Amino acid sequence: MSTIDESIALISRGAEELLKVEELREKLASGRPLRIKAGFDPTAPDLHLGHTVLLNKLRQFQDLGHQVIFLIGDFTGMIGDPSGKSATRKPLTRDDVLANARTYENQVFKVLDRSRTEVRFNSEWFSKMGAADMIRLAGQHTVARMLERDDFAKRYAAQQSIAIHEFLYPLVQGYDSVALEADVEIGGTDQKFNLLMGRGLQEHHGQKPQVVLTMPLLEGLDGVHKMSKSLGNYIGIDEPAIDIVTKAMKVGDELMWKWIELLSFDISQAEAAALREQVQAGQLNPREVKLRLARELATRFHDADAAEQAIAGWQAAVTGQGDVSLLPLSEVVVPAEGLRIAALLTAAGITASNSEAMRKLKERAVKVNGEVFEDAQQVFTPGFEGLLQVGKRNFARVLLVLG
Repeated sequence: MSTIDESIALISRGAEELLKVEELREKLASGRPLRIKAGFDPTAPDLHLGHTVLLNKLRQFQDLGHQVIFLIGDFTGMIGDPSGKSATRKPLTRDDVLANARTYENQVFKVLDRSRTEVRFNSEWFSKMGAADMIRLAGQHTVARMLERDDFAKRYAAQQSIAIHEFLYPLVQGYDSVALEADVEIGGTDQKFNLLMGRGLQEHHGQKPQVVLTMPLLEGLDGVHKMSKSLGNYIGIDEPAIDIVTKAMKVGDELMWKWIELLSFDISQAEAAALREQVQAGQLNPREVKLRLARELATRFHDADAAEQAIAGWQAAVTGQGDVSLLPLSEVVVPAEGLRIAALLTAAGITASNSEAMRKLKERAVKVNGEVFEDAQQVFTPGFEGLLQVGKRNFARVLLVLG
């Protein structure tokens, strides 16, 4: 049984802000299971590691004995979240929202404990609200307060349009906390305004305000931008184990520590600090730390056997030793006359363009079946099967098929 201080220490791990700590302490001291809410707009069908920053925190609350509410914003998704946007975002159709929501439900239990999770949809209460109810909700906040929000303020100052329905989004998200009687709400740092809106609306409706916990946004594989499917810098939780391992091993040495802080259950903060000291002292290769994280992630989203097979395949590819047949075989469609190496590397997704492939070829950074390859004119035809590699970390085992 964790003490209150131990619980707060776990809950605070990796968090940007915890508002307010004393209120959380009072709620934990009550001894009842708290209601922990996090909302997800079903804007895309697949969840990635960036989403699991919140899911991991929800799971920690569950492990402490609390009830989690995984709220799917099927109603808010049709409004479009303006957070961090420099222009009005196109809302989703009802069909898009429902299709994505079904996919979410299938994925979240790779992290969350099903027995301690309520999956709710905010259309459950908003579909019952009429125009008069929505107007009354809008009357609980002012335009001046809305314009205090950073993204709204910037757009207003730049004379960029702000649609009226965008003002409704924070109100609607805030009212979710009233409908669910949330004790704690978790969200990204870009959601702080909306989370605080929930506190205000709860007080307006005679409820004790929720504690707000904000989590940092997770940078993707490029180490610069927030993890995003549209930017291609993501790891999807439904991806094959080998892809999870391969991509995790590409994360930058410095960003790796933030990933451990936000994504790892197995590596404690104390152990992470000790590992970092060893790396800085030259006593430990950061690759070994990444490998441990990659193993943990692949195991979580698949299982231990799949993780070990993926790691063995990755090691065979990067060291040239071991069984590369452990790597998944991807079919690459090519014309009957085949493709030269530059076009093939691009078609296989190993290089971004033919020009990049040619540059890597001149640098002698291209390998075919473990051997340095330099013949830019050689043609690969349907039926070829082998391991293509650029550098140590970009590779694919492919089978060429006739297109």
